[in-house]
Amino acid sequence: MKAKGTYTVKKWDEKIYDQTSFDSKMSKATVEYEVSGEISGKISVEYLMYYKYFNEKDQHSSSAHYIGLMKFEGTLHGADGSFVAEDNGDFENGAANSRLQILSDSGMGNLTGLSGKGRYTADKDGAAIELDYSL
Repeated sequence: MKAKGTYTVKKWDEKIYDQTSFDSKMSKATVEYEVSGEISGKISVEYLMYYKYFNEKDQHSSSAHYIGLMKFEGTLHGADGSFVAEDNGDFENGAANSRLQILSDSGMGNLTGLSGKGRYTADKDGAAIELDYSL
């Protein structure tokens, strides 16, 4: 099955842990998203990011690769529960593009047994998430 939704950032707390050069860095971010649509609820993520290029004055011109673990809590096509997914993505030219892999045996509640993958994007036109899953 496929589920689509949109999301907004509710919290973004990012801290540098290694300034690799003048314009590159490594950071960790604790992030929360609110999701609505066929998938709706809350996503909590811990990201590790490597900025190949970072522009403090214009962050949207930065270039980064990130990995994360995200926990979803809410409903997926009306089924209540939670699951964990691995997030692997890139930020280039003001747009984030991520690939998601739902971790096996991470589904809880009515999402027990959930498997699949997905993706999400964010750019100047908005933020969308899509899952291709089986339950």
